[in-house]
Amino acid sequence: MLWRVHELVALLQAAADPDDAQVLARYFQVRPGGYGEGDVFLGVKLGQVRLLAKPHYGTEFVAGEWVELLRSPVHEHRMACLVVMAERARQLPRNAGAVTEATLLFDTYLTHTTFINNWDLVDLSSPSVVGRYLLDRDRDVLYRLARSSVLWERRIAMVSTQTFIRAGQTADVYRLAQLLLDDRHDLMHKAVGWMLREAGKRVDAGELRQFLDRHAARMPRTALRYAIEHLDPEERRRYLSLRRSEP
Repeated sequence: MLWRVHELVALLQAAADPDDAQVLARYFQVRPGGYGEGDVFLGVKLGQVRLLAKPHYGTEFVAGEWVELLRSPVHEHRMACLVVMAERARQLPRNAGAVTEATLLFDTYLTHTTFINNWDLVDLSSPSVVGRYLLDRDRDVLYRLARSSVLWERRIAMVSTQTFIRAGQTADVYRLAQLLLDDRHDLMHKAVGWMLREAGKRVDAGELRQFLDRHAARMPRTALRYAIEHLDPEERRRYLSLRRSEP
């Protein structure tokens, strides 16, 4: 790590709070068998991490400076790196001059998904680093990620579509949602339902209804409840009544 990353690590350590670390460890299930098993928390919340990382937002991303932080066993170290990557991706103009850095961010991200290993890390970074990069590119990589055996790669695939939704593009949202309907993990049920809800709310409620008419009966309860959250009460009751009981 070069001096600026060393400095950020020192600031994170200075901001550490053991009591908050215990709370965060419970919340993100670092217990044996939990989805965050083995993670290490300093006890620095996202807002403070953003504040400490902010001086680096305006500096070109150099993978050699940041990769060690992304590979750190400490959750907030990885978070800080991903916050910087996401902010850089958001700031880059969509022109040829910014392609090199955007590609570097995208490639660095996808070669380090092993370390993007909790829902907060995925959600704060994937729409900007992955979704924004793919706005005008081939999206086959999302379908490869959606078929992964790794929970976090599947979540990256789904949550990255948030950027497409903001651009009024929903086709991949519905295709990926259908592909992931049988996922067994609750965190994927939430991600699928969340993106469906946003697609219906922000772009076209009629498209969402068509999807629900076809698939509500087989959707996990959590995914369905998230997806219908902004529909009127009568519609919510109707879609819930279509759902088959779980075995």
